[in-house]
Parts: sequence; C-alpha cells; structure tokens
Amino acid sequence: MKKASNHTKSKIVSAAWQLFYDQGFENTTVDEIIKLSGTSKGSFYHYFDSKDNLIGSLAYLFDEKYAELEQKLDYDRDAIENMIYLTRELFMMIENNIDIELLSRLYAQQLSKRGEKELLDQSRLYYRLLKKLVQQGQSRGEITRRKSSAEIVRLYAIAERALLYDWCLHGGEYSLAEYAGNTMPLFLSGIRERQ
Repeated sequence: MKKASNHTKSKIVSAAWQLFYDQGFENTTVDEIIKLSGTSKGSFYHYFDSKDNLIGSLAYLFDEKYAELEQKLDYDRDAIENMIYLTRELFMMIENNIDIELLSRLYAQQLSKRGEKELLDQSRLYYRLLKKLVQQGQSRGEITRRKSSAEIVRLYAIAERALLYDWCLHGGEYSLAEYAGNTMPLFLSGIRERQ
C-alpha cells in the first residue's frame, strides 16, 4: 500500500516539475498537474495543500537523480571522487532542467518555513548516500576520522547549498556544474586524510 502511495505522490511531483519547467510556476494550474499525472484531485490534496507546497518537493526530485547516480557509482574509486561526481552530475541536471526561479523559491520557502524542512530531511537518499560514502572513505583511510561521518555530511551539504544559493543570487550567470567542479575539491580537501 505504501509503495502505491509513494508512486502516486511521485507521479504528481514529476508532472508538476515538468509543467513548471515547460510553462513556469505561475502559469501552471493544479488541474494541469492532475491531468498530466493521471491522478485525482483528492490524491493531489492528500499530499499537497496547494501548488506552493510542491516547491519543497524539489528536494525529493533531486533524490530521484541521486538514485539514478547511485547505480553508476564506482565504489572502488576514492570516496571523495565519488562525492565530487555526485555534485557535478546533480548540478548539471539542475543547471539544464530546473528553472532558477523555482530553485530560488525553494530556498526562500525553506528559510521561512516552520517545522520540517525538506532540504534538511535526514531520511532523504541524499543524506543516506553521502553517509555511506563518507563511512566508506573513513574505513579506507581516505577521509579523516577526526570528525564524525554525520558532521562531514553536514559540512558537505552546507558547501553544496552555498554553491546553489550563490548561483541563484547571481541569476545563473555562470555554469553551476563547472564552478562546483572547481570549488568542491577545494572544500573537500579539508576532510581528506593526510597521508
């Protein structure tokens, strides 16, 4: 039952983001989302109070990309290299497929939202996958043990959010994926175990 429920929610989220990208957030109606997702109005309002509530679901759309990328990871490769790969690939997807205005709305919503914030939801695949990579890197002596895996994941997430926030502030005037490819190795050099 839970799997069917998650599938319905996923269909709504996917349809919404496709419409937001194609015609903009303001020009997309709930009825269009329902029609494209092949769901019902009752299903929509079971998961979301309004179209605005879909903004937070962008975090879970990112997790769909992480699920795809997880299948492509080479666990024989250095854990930090895998982390850089994840950032570059996600940022490339964001740069090419997510309207910067929607990403900006996500940050604004998360800043003003009371209660649970999707970007900080530790049950997301994002956090679980990063923790797995960090622990693997720590066990192989690639990543420092002077900080816990949870603290390293938190620092990594802060660095990624900083890059995304800055990209939004600059209106997407530079390549997010390219800039992250140059800066994330600098950020992550601080967690690399000194040989």
